[in-house]
Amino acid sequence: MRSVDEQLSRALAAAVRPAPVRVAISEAQGLLCAEEVVAERSLPGFDQAAVDGYAVRSIDTQPANGGEVQLPVVGEIASGSRQPRRLQPGQAVRVATGAPLPTLADAVLPLGFTDGHHAKVTVHTPVPSAAYVRRTGEDVQTGDVAVRRGSIIGSAQVGLLAAVGRSKVLVYPRPRVSVISVGDELVDVDRTPGQGQVYDVNSYALAAAARDAGAEVSRVGIVSSDVKRLREVVEGRLNQSEIVVISGGVGGELAEEVRSAIAELGDVDMTRVAMHPGSVQGFGRLGQDAVPTFLLPGNPMSALVVFEVMVRPLIRATQGKRNPHRRVVGARLLSPLTSTKARRGFVRGQLLRDETNGEYLVQPLGQSGSHLLASLAEANCLVLVDEDTVEISVGQEVQVSFLAQRG
Repeated sequence: MRSVDEQLSRALAAAVRPAPVRVAISEAQGLLCAEEVVAERSLPGFDQAAVDGYAVRSIDTQPANGGEVQLPVVGEIASGSRQPRRLQPGQAVRVATGAPLPTLADAVLPLGFTDGHHAKVTVHTPVPSAAYVRRTGEDVQTGDVAVRRGSIIGSAQVGLLAAVGRSKVLVYPRPRVSVISVGDELVDVDRTPGQGQVYDVNSYALAAAARDAGAEVSRVGIVSSDVKRLREVVEGRLNQSEIVVISGGVGGELAEEVRSAIAELGDVDMTRVAMHPGSVQGFGRLGQDAVPTFLLPGNPMSALVVFEVMVRPLIRATQGKRNPHRRVVGARLLSPLTSTKARRGFVRGQLLRDETNGEYLVQPLGQSGSHLLASLAEANCLVLVDEDTVEISVGQEVQVSFLAQRG
């Protein structure tokens, strides 16, 4: 029986990042930047007012001999104005936030520091040089790297790309993942199951899990166990995928049919992994491009846990994520827990926070059946139980892996 770590290492060794593509910045969110984006212009591109007020020479706002300062207002500059202006000593120009400063102005006098008049303004509070001014290039200067290669493009990066005038950016695209369900007993959710038939749960659940991991997903749906038909479908998906996930066909006669169907496409190693649920699984690399291909159990609970442990990290690694794994924290157990001997346990649970001391607490959920989905839908974590542990008492600390957080 192979260890979880060894099986996962085999999968992660197959991570191949897709070739970079250039996309519109509106489509780049969540992707990894594949270039050093160098600013071709400064940001801001000109000296501008940081507040509504008056562009002035700071020295002209300083009272002489304790007297009151009054400055004639010789014009107004709106935000977006393209007409250059020159300020003379002893004058003020009214400016809006974001407006370009006139020549010679070195400060902005906020409206709240004055009486707010339009013809002649009285200064209540003087300002020093550079006060309330956004200087040219104080955010980004020409030649600066605005977004670095390897950084994840989030909303701030999208905004910065727009600010430096980039409409497109080179990124590593989302890996394409194809999800296939195998089984003659399966029917799609828009049909009524007959005697001995069940709904196809896995292709929907696994497609959603792959999408949550950041993949571009093709849910192929149900494919019969007919060897020729299954081979045709899998072969067709290899040309359009970085990863293929097949659920069903890891045990019994169906497993032989699945292996026969893909034997000509490459080797898939069917093995037992020391984990529970989801011990029986397969992994290999198929086709000319050696596409990583997973065979997952048909039981929905097992399939989702194996996906979480094996497939999700590969999707994240393929995107170039520095750490493809979920966050793990220590938590105190709220009820006793048992696990299968010599197998690493992945027990669904609900992670809580003690409001008094901030300590994490975890409540195991549901029964241990590998086909049970309801408790997984309630879970926000997996309790990780090592291979040498069979029983854990209330109050003991366990390691907990986060699942997607609910709002």
